[in-house]
Amino acid sequence: MNDEQAGPERGAGPERSADEPEPKGIDLARRALEEARAAAKASGKAVGQGRASRGPLRPKRRRRGWSGPGPDDRDPQTLGSLAQSLSKQRGWSAHVSEGTVMGSWARVVGDDIASHAQPTTLRDGILHVSAESTAWATQLRMMQSQILAKIAAAVGHGVVKELRITGPTAPSWRKGERHIRGRGPRDTYG
Repeated sequence: MNDEQAGPERGAGPERSADEPEPKGIDLARRALEEARAAAKASGKAVGQGRASRGPLRPKRRRRGWSGPGPDDRDPQTLGSLAQSLSKQRGWSAHVSEGTVMGSWARVVGDDIASHAQPTTLRDGILHVSAESTAWATQLRMMQSQILAKIAAAVGHGVVKELRITGPTAPSWRKGERHIRGRGPRDTYG
């Protein structure tokens, strides 16, 4: 098939004269775009509006071409910030804060306190802490307000309202089915 036969069968655009060269590259693309616009206009669609011609389904938003040197919501996000926003959306913030107190105890209260005392439970704002000796339990009771301030600074106010500090537990001398009532051994532990 030659060009003269192909032109009328395609039904595309204006006829070109014999002395005009065949369009190439950008001229061919412009001609195809003009033909597409003409076909769209003939079918009653809005032409030349870009994204706005798609109708009222998509709201018109202006987006910049580049994000620039500052932070942008199109930048990659860290997993921690995504998890934090998800926990806020789902209402898990209180549980995450409680987990932070228990899981990051050394970071929250410091290495010195963490090496001598461990949190055991956290229920209804009351944190139970077990100290390694009675001397450390007494020391932690005196530092209770500073420990609560450190916890509030790390995870927020209201997560831990009260501390219950206990010393080590003494071993039980009750072994077997039978035992005699009484005070047991008179030694001190801790």
